[in-house]
Amino acid sequence: MHELSVVTSIVKIVQQEVDKIKGKSVLELYLEIGKLSGVEMSSFYFVWPQCINGNILSNTKLFVEEPEGKARCAECETEFYIEKSFDSCPNCKSPFKEIIAGRELKIKKIIIK
Repeated sequence: MHELSVVTSIVKIVQQEVDKIKGKSVLELYLEIGKLSGVEMSSFYFVWPQCINGNILSNTKLFVEEPEGKARCAECETEFYIEKSFDSCPNCKSPFKEIIAGRELKIKKIIIK
């Protein structure tokens, strides 16, 4: 379950940022986790409470944005939404594309007390 390592990494990064400004706790945390990022969100939400228990994130409101997958066809340059990284272009059926959205795994904003 790599979601555990994702969550522990987020907790570590947030702790470092809070320590930099000598904050006491985190009120709100905004994440962006794309649908093509490889993170299984049900597993993420399962491990989240265990990873924040007893630390600066224990009372944090979590907000997660999940951008849809989007690609640009390498053949006809059509932009289209994808659910899987191997989806083909709906216009010309080419399998060759550049994924332009959906792989995000970012801490967007931390509101610190």
